[in-house]
Amino acid sequence: MGTIRGVLVGMLVLAGLAFQPQVGQAQDLAEVAAQAEAAALAGHNAWMLTCCALVLFMTAPGLAMFYGGLVRKKNVLGVMMQCLFLMGLMTVLWALYGYSLCFGEGGLYIGNGDYFLMEGVQRTWNEEAGAPVEPMVGDIPRYTHMLFQGMFFIITPALICGAFAERMKFSAMVLFSILWGTLVYCPLCHMVWGGGWLAFGGENSLLGGALDFAGGTVVHISSGVSALICALVIGRREGFGSADLRPHNLTYTTLGAAMLWVGWFGFNAGSELLSDHLTSSAFAVTHFSAAAGLLGWSFYEWLTLGKPSVLGAASGAVAGLVCITPAAGFVNPMPALMMGAAAGIICAIACGTMKAKLGYDDSLDAFGVHGVGGTLGAVLTGVFATRACWDIAEGEKLGLLEGGQVMAGQLAAVAVTWIFSIVATLVILLVLQALIGLRVNENDETLGLDQSEHGEEGYIFV
Repeated sequence: MGTIRGVLVGMLVLAGLAFQPQVGQAQDLAEVAAQAEAAALAGHNAWMLTCCALVLFMTAPGLAMFYGGLVRKKNVLGVMMQCLFLMGLMTVLWALYGYSLCFGEGGLYIGNGDYFLMEGVQRTWNEEAGAPVEPMVGDIPRYTHMLFQGMFFIITPALICGAFAERMKFSAMVLFSILWGTLVYCPLCHMVWGGGWLAFGGENSLLGGALDFAGGTVVHISSGVSALICALVIGRREGFGSADLRPHNLTYTTLGAAMLWVGWFGFNAGSELLSDHLTSSAFAVTHFSAAAGLLGWSFYEWLTLGKPSVLGAASGAVAGLVCITPAAGFVNPMPALMMGAAAGIICAIACGTMKAKLGYDDSLDAFGVHGVGGTLGAVLTGVFATRACWDIAEGEKLGLLEGGQVMAGQLAAVAVTWIFSIVATLVILLVLQALIGLRVNENDETLGLDQSEHGEEGYIFV
């Protein structure tokens, strides 16, 4: 009887609690929801800060080792110094005015001065509220957005260094990077990502604008095409076609390619600016395209040359990564495999057969991989993009395979990026040539840039 009485008392107590006013419960639920939202925001920010580090990691050690291994040993420090120096130089320019020109609300072609000197980015104190004000971009602090986008500003001019490796003055490289970042990168970035003329779906966008998830036009086409102009204006290296210009350390290049592959997850998956389902999709297709690019280039060499090379495998992985970059948030895994394989084969042809026939000296194939691969990726985005990944057009079909109409905007953005990059880069180079000269003299080139430009040697044999 005692047990039954206890059960009945317990039931009455529970029933009484069930009929109590729900105000306390509602407050608890609201508090739980607020805590969950705060945790989600913290998670997004943590992921994005990780992506910042990954993209910076791509410049040095990633690109520094990839490019450093491809030059002769007398120029290894010169190439690494270019990558390392640009990490400092471009960061300062970004803090002073670069971020504002790219993402300040302004016209169709360039941003305004809202964020000059980090105004509007850094926290400010609100006297009325008695608390700091944190500027936000979506669900992350503007600080984080600024840092992430700044890593793109660093690596893009560093990619161009591959075209004029082993022969450009360091002083000319510095001035070129300042002018190119200001006059080419900033306008293109604003036009595509800052709400300008090429932004997808904008009211005044050219033919509807371009789908560019992580930098097909802004980063790879612009740097690759500019690299070609640099190679043509500066001219071939001494001994091109007769001297031994082979890479001095493919071990560096292989490790650098692997570092780029890892860092590229921050590059592409981070461009969602959140940590969600689309982040996972962009991560997956980035990996798949790199793998297919590696196989595409390797099998192409196997069939045409009889042997697959380590350099070809490393270059193929990078080609696959370049190609998927504009499409990372818009395509599914199977199209990503096709894009990567196509990039591996087409970029191999561009870096081998096409370059040999045209006779230009793009030292480290910046154009053949980034210019050609970026263009291919931008065009194929117009083919394979699907709203199943990101319904960015609010219910409208995207790629050609699902009956969409984005291809016109893709082609327009590619054309604008090519023409603008060619003209602006040519003007910058001609001005620098007239003012300080672009190229080291023949004796310094023969000695090597490590000693002639920096007074050091990468290797000292005792």
